[in-house]
Amino acid sequence: MNRLLISAAHKSSGKTTVSLGLCAAFHRRGLAVQPYKKGPDYIDPMWLGLASGRSCENLDFYLMQPAEIRARFAQRARGADLAIVEGNKGLYDGLDLDGSNSNAALAKLLGLPVILVIDARGMTRGIAPLILGYQAFDSQVNIAGVILNQLGGSRHEAKLRAVIEHYTDIEVLGAVHHDPSMGMVERHLGLIPANEAGGAAAKIDAIASLVAAQVDLDRVAEVAASAAPFTAPSGVLPALPGPDVRIGYARDAAFGFYYPGDLDALRAAGAEIIAFDTLKDARLPAVDGVFIGGGFPEVHMQALESNHTLREDLHRAIEAGMPVYAECGGLMYLTRSLSWHGQRCEMVGVLPADTVMHERPQGRGYVRLRPVGPELWPSPSPAEIRGHEFHYSSLENVSPDLEYAYEVVRGTGIDGRRDGIVYKNTLACYSHMRDLESSHWAARFVAFVRASAKLRAAG
Repeated sequence: MNRLLISAAHKSSGKTTVSLGLCAAFHRRGLAVQPYKKGPDYIDPMWLGLASGRSCENLDFYLMQPAEIRARFAQRARGADLAIVEGNKGLYDGLDLDGSNSNAALAKLLGLPVILVIDARGMTRGIAPLILGYQAFDSQVNIAGVILNQLGGSRHEAKLRAVIEHYTDIEVLGAVHHDPSMGMVERHLGLIPANEAGGAAAKIDAIASLVAAQVDLDRVAEVAASAAPFTAPSGVLPALPGPDVRIGYARDAAFGFYYPGDLDALRAAGAEIIAFDTLKDARLPAVDGVFIGGGFPEVHMQALESNHTLREDLHRAIEAGMPVYAECGGLMYLTRSLSWHGQRCEMVGVLPADTVMHERPQGRGYVRLRPVGPELWPSPSPAEIRGHEFHYSSLENVSPDLEYAYEVVRGTGIDGRRDGIVYKNTLACYSHMRDLESSHWAARFVAFVRASAKLRAAG
C-alpha cells in the first residue's frame, strides 16, 4: 500500500494546503487517492475529500485503539493507489509527554514515510538545525523529505537548498513560493468548510496546479511507494441489510459536520439516510428519525429563521415523539433563539434555552462523559464515553427542569458539569460522538428509531 504522512514542524505551516494540492494533483493523474486526517476535525476532511474524490477518514488516538486505527486505515484504503495522511499540529506534538498520540506515533503505527512541510519565511541557515533536530529526536520516524513552504522567491529557495544540501542528508521534494492565491479563508473554527465555500472546486484546482508546478510529484510518489508492506487486518466487509427505517440528516451550508464512518454505520444498522436542507426545504422529508450534526448555524441564522415552515415542522415532529439526535450546531438550532453580533434570530424553539455566540471558545478539545441520566439509546455498560467539542457558543436562560444524559468528566458540555439535554425522544449535546468500538452509538440510535416507529405505527 503506497502511503505517506504530511506533517510539519509546527501548526499553521501550510500542510493542509500542500495536502490538498497533492491529493488533487495525483487525482488528476488518474490515481485513486485516499485521504486521512489525524485527530478530530470536520473541516479539513471536507476539503481533502473534495480534492481526492473519496471520503476522508479521521484517525484519532484518543478515541480509537491502535488496532482500530490500523483496521480503519486499511478498510478505507481498499481500492486506492495512494494513501495520504494529513497530520495535525507538529510532528512530535501531542497530549502526552511520551508522544504516544503524536503524528510521529501514527507514522510508526502505520509505517508511514513522513514528508515535513516547513514554513521557511525568514529562514536561511537556521533551517539546518531544525531539520537535524527533527531527524535525531526519534530515529524510528522515517522523515523521507521536506517541502519548503512560503518562500520569498527564487534567491530564497536557492539559499535554502544550498544549506540543506550542505548540512543534512534530507531531500527537498518541493519548494512552494508565497502566493496569496493559495490562501484559504478562515473563520472562528478554522477554514471555511468546503460545503460553504463558493468555488471550492476551482480553489482546489488552482492549488493543485501551483503544487504540481513546484513539488516533484514523481519523487513524492516514490516516497509513498517506499513504505514497507502493510499487513491489513483480514476479513470481508458484511453486506448491508435492506433498510427498514428512514433517518433524515441536515446537510447544507449551515450543517455539514458528519463523519463518513458514522453515516456508514447508520446504513449498516439498517437505516436509509436522507439529506434535507434546513435553508431551503419547506418540510421534513418522510422519515422516522432525524440527525442534525454540527456546522455554522450562526453564519446562516437569518436564513434559518426565515425558513419558518421547516422549523415548525421539526418542532411538531419532536413534540410528537420523533427521535432526534443533535450535536453542537444542531443543539443550537433546537433552542429558542441564536444571538450573534447584536442580532437575535428565532430557532426551532423546542429546547427551553437561548444560544449566545462569544468571541472566544467556550468549549474546546476532547471530552469524557459519564452516563448519569435518561439515555435514550443507552450504552451496553455505564463506561465513560469519549468525544470532542469545539464551540464558541453557550446556552443562557436554561430551564432548571431540563434532564441531562451525561456528567462531564473532561470538557465543558452545556454548563461545565452536564451535557446531553434529553427532551422527549430528543438528545442534544455540545459533544460530538464518533461511532467506534468504544461506543457504537449509530446502531443503538437506529434501534431506538426503529422501536419508536413501531410504537407510533401501533398507536
